Amino acid sequence: MPSIIKKTLSNKNSAQKLIKKHDKLVHSEHMKVSSHVQRECDDWIVNTLILDNIDVPFKYKRKKLYKSLQGQRVNLTYYPETEVVAGFDIEVMSIVRIKIS
Repeated sequence: MPSIIKKTLSNKNSAQKLIKKHDKLVHSEHMKVSSHVQRECDDWIVNTLILDNIDVPFKYKRKKLYKSLQGQRVNLTYYPETEVVAGFDIEVMSIVRIKIS
Protein backbone atom coordinates (compact mmCIF):
# COMPACT_ATOMS: atom_id res chain seq x y z
CA MET A 1 0.00 0.00 0.00
CA PRO A 2 1.49 3.38 -0.94
CA SER A 3 2.07 5.83 1.86
CA ILE A 4 0.08 9.03 1.98
CA ILE A 5 2.33 12.07 2.13
CA LYS A 6 1.42 15.39 3.71
CA LYS A 7 1.81 17.93 0.92
CA THR A 8 2.78 21.54 1.50
CA LEU A 9 0.27 24.13 0.47
CA SER A 10 1.33 27.02 -1.70
CA ASN A 11 -1.09 29.60 -0.32
CA LYS A 12 -2.83 30.26 2.98
CA ASN A 13 -6.33 28.90 3.00
CA SER A 14 -8.73 27.17 5.36
CA ALA A 15 -7.12 23.74 4.84
CA GLN A 16 -3.76 25.07 5.97
CA LYS A 17 -5.35 26.67 9.04
CA LEU A 18 -7.00 23.35 9.94
CA ILE A 19 -3.72 21.47 9.62
CA LYS A 20 -1.94 23.94 11.90
CA LYS A 21 -4.65 23.51 14.57
CA HIS A 22 -4.85 19.71 14.40
CA ASP A 23 -1.63 17.68 14.16
CA LYS A 24 -3.21 14.47 12.86
CA LEU A 25 -4.90 16.05 9.84
CA VAL A 26 -3.43 15.41 6.40
CA HIS A 27 -4.05 17.44 3.24
CA SER A 28 -3.66 16.08 -0.29
CA GLU A 29 -4.29 17.94 -3.52
CA HIS A 30 -5.28 16.89 -7.06
CA MET A 31 -6.12 13.30 -6.11
CA LYS A 32 -8.08 11.41 -8.80
CA VAL A 33 -11.28 9.63 -7.68
CA SER A 34 -11.62 6.17 -9.23
CA SER A 35 -14.82 5.18 -7.36
CA HIS A 36 -17.55 7.10 -5.51
CA VAL A 37 -20.38 5.28 -3.70
CA GLN A 38 -23.24 6.90 -1.75
CA ARG A 39 -25.51 4.98 0.63
CA GLU A 40 -28.08 5.84 3.29
CA CYS A 41 -27.31 5.25 6.95
CA ASP A 42 -29.99 6.55 9.34
CA ASP A 43 -30.56 10.23 8.40
CA TRP A 44 -27.17 10.56 6.70
CA ILE A 45 -25.76 9.78 3.27
CA VAL A 46 -22.37 8.05 3.71
CA ASN A 47 -19.99 8.74 0.82
CA THR A 48 -17.04 6.42 0.17
CA LEU A 49 -14.25 7.37 -2.22
CA ILE A 50 -11.48 5.19 -3.63
CA LEU A 51 -8.57 7.18 -5.04
CA ASP A 52 -6.16 6.10 -7.79
CA ASN A 53 -3.13 4.16 -6.48
CA ILE A 54 -4.40 4.22 -2.86
CA ASP A 55 -5.92 1.10 -1.28
CA VAL A 56 -7.60 2.85 1.65
CA PRO A 57 -11.24 4.05 1.45
CA PHE A 58 -12.01 7.69 2.23
CA LYS A 59 -15.37 8.37 3.93
CA TYR A 60 -17.53 11.36 4.75
CA LYS A 61 -21.18 12.04 5.61
CA ARG A 62 -23.68 14.49 4.15
CA LYS A 63 -27.36 15.14 4.73
CA LYS A 64 -28.20 15.09 0.98
CA LEU A 65 -27.04 13.16 -2.08
CA TYR A 66 -24.05 14.70 -3.83
CA LYS A 67 -23.09 14.63 -7.48
CA SER A 68 -20.78 11.78 -8.43
CA LEU A 69 -17.08 12.55 -8.04
CA GLN A 70 -15.91 9.59 -10.11
CA GLY A 71 -13.14 10.69 -12.49
CA GLN A 72 -12.79 14.11 -10.81
CA ARG A 73 -9.65 15.48 -9.17
CA VAL A 74 -10.23 16.57 -5.57
CA ASN A 75 -8.42 18.29 -2.71
CA LEU A 76 -8.92 16.43 0.58
CA THR A 77 -8.30 17.18 4.23
CA TYR A 78 -8.64 14.02 6.32
CA TYR A 79 -7.34 11.99 9.23
CA PRO A 80 -6.59 8.26 9.55
CA GLU A 81 -9.01 6.12 11.53
CA THR A 82 -9.53 2.42 12.22
CA GLU A 83 -12.89 0.63 11.85
CA VAL A 84 -13.69 -2.91 12.97
CA VAL A 85 -15.51 -4.86 10.26
CA ALA A 86 -16.33 -8.54 10.87
CA GLY A 87 -13.69 -8.66 13.60
CA PHE A 88 -10.92 -7.17 11.44
CA ASP A 89 -9.31 -3.77 11.91
CA ILE A 90 -9.53 -1.79 8.67
CA GLU A 91 -7.80 1.53 8.04
CA VAL A 92 -10.17 4.26 6.81
CA MET A 93 -9.58 7.93 6.10
CA SER A 94 -12.24 10.25 7.53
CA ILE A 95 -12.66 13.32 5.34
CA VAL A 96 -13.04 16.65 7.11
CA ARG A 97 -12.98 18.84 3.98
CA ILE A 98 -13.33 18.01 0.28
CA LYS A 99 -13.26 20.29 -2.76
CA ILE A 100 -13.12 19.64 -6.48
CA SER A 101 -9.80 20.96 -7.77
